[in-house]
Amino acid sequence: MPKTRARAASLAGTSSTRSLAAISRWASGRPITFAPSTAHTRSGQLAQEGDVANWFCYVASHATEPFAQAVRGIGEDRAMTTYSGAKEFEGATFVKTSFKGAALRFCDVSGVTMRGVDVDGLDIDSHDLFFGSLFVNGVDVVPLVDAELNRQFPGRELQKAQTPEGLRDGWVAVQSAWRETVAGTPPDLVDAHVEDEWSLAQTLRHLILATDAWLRGGIWRMQQPFHQIGQIFTGAAEMGFDMSIFRVDAPAYEEILAVRAERQQLVTDFLATATPELLAEERDNPWGGGDWHPTVGDCIRVILEEEWAHLRYIRRDLARMR
Repeated sequence: MPKTRARAASLAGTSSTRSLAAISRWASGRPITFAPSTAHTRSGQLAQEGDVANWFCYVASHATEPFAQAVRGIGEDRAMTTYSGAKEFEGATFVKTSFKGAALRFCDVSGVTMRGVDVDGLDIDSHDLFFGSLFVNGVDVVPLVDAELNRQFPGRELQKAQTPEGLRDGWVAVQSAWRETVAGTPPDLVDAHVEDEWSLAQTLRHLILATDAWLRGGIWRMQQPFHQIGQIFTGAAEMGFDMSIFRVDAPAYEEILAVRAERQQLVTDFLATATPELLAEERDNPWGGGDWHPTVGDCIRVILEEEWAHLRYIRRDLARMR
């Protein structure tokens, strides 16, 4: 598994599309709904692997069980067909088949080829976009998307920094952006959310968890690094994660802000004295798996990746709700 795919959930996404960071994206089991035409046969299909890539590292290494569930139908007069955890659709060919209005969540569409297709309004959100390629009319658009997001979020490019100075500057930039978002969110939207996405309050709780995983767990090697109000993805219990660590009741927003501030200060203080030698030290993957041993610098970069990814998600959703 590529180093930087170790996500977010620290996640993933994510709640839904969130994050790995992201643990990304980090990620709850999300629906895949397919509304086929009446001419649909087994050659017209969708695949759902249940690879919740936005739980950054752990899911990418261990997830085998599908978590997708259909939660809605498409169209008023069309029969809804739901595919969950299906692999027999891999390598299928679709000819003159309508996927209009269909929803794919946490599906493996790698290597899919589309020719002569109508893509008006096609909306793709992938936390793993920057670890591969996406060709549109023969052009790999990944570098273009990356550059545009760096333009929209000044300082985001420093999530890849290799020096202590660069990582410090990147942390300052993303925290400044988060302060602006938190301060600018009206109280009535703090717990509001779009469809299955996380609210602002839940997102901040997830970032607490991401910091705990990669700083307290990964870098400092604490046996139990998690705060009880951390937000983990739906399906974690089924994957064997000890859910007794976390509180069942939702904490007050004031408590979330207080714990979040504590975790932010931990990262600030750590980076203040970080040296190139320390950043080069090897650590174990905090989410398990022996195929990748991140450096201390890698762990900090995952934290930065989580921060920027979830900032984008919540700003997107808040804009829709406003």
